[in-house]
Amino acid sequence: MRAVVQRVSRATVSLADEAVSEMGAGLLCLVAARKGDELQHADAMAQKLVHLRVFPDDEGRMNLSLLETGGELGVVSQFTLYADCSKGRRPFFGEAATHEVAEPLIERIAQAAQAEGVRVVTGRFGAHMEVALTNVGPVTLLVDI
Repeated sequence: MRAVVQRVSRATVSLADEAVSEMGAGLLCLVAARKGDELQHADAMAQKLVHLRVFPDDEGRMNLSLLETGGELGVVSQFTLYADCSKGRRPFFGEAATHEVAEPLIERIAQAAQAEGVRVVTGRFGAHMEVALTNVGPVTLLVDI
């Protein structure tokens, strides 16, 4: 699994000008599953995201997690994170998991994070979404599990 993780002050996910979800301060994560990923990978990703220490402590150091700050987690599917652009001009998506495999894994990340006590918002799997965010820092990380 792969996630692009962004520390945000707010974010929204919309479909055709209709807000699907909104969140305040926390982490917005664009997440993809690859061939071979299983439930334990989704659980590990959820644990990584809720415990990732990327929020400033009293000294300004990135030392606090979502759990410690009460931040929210946005989980948005984005299979294009497994695009291979090394040859030609068209991305190749051969490493990305199929819709049938990826959807339950992305849902599992959201469920596992909620079970930890984090408020989670999601996009709509497989839909053409518009994601708007205000990145703070900016802090953007690539997380592979």
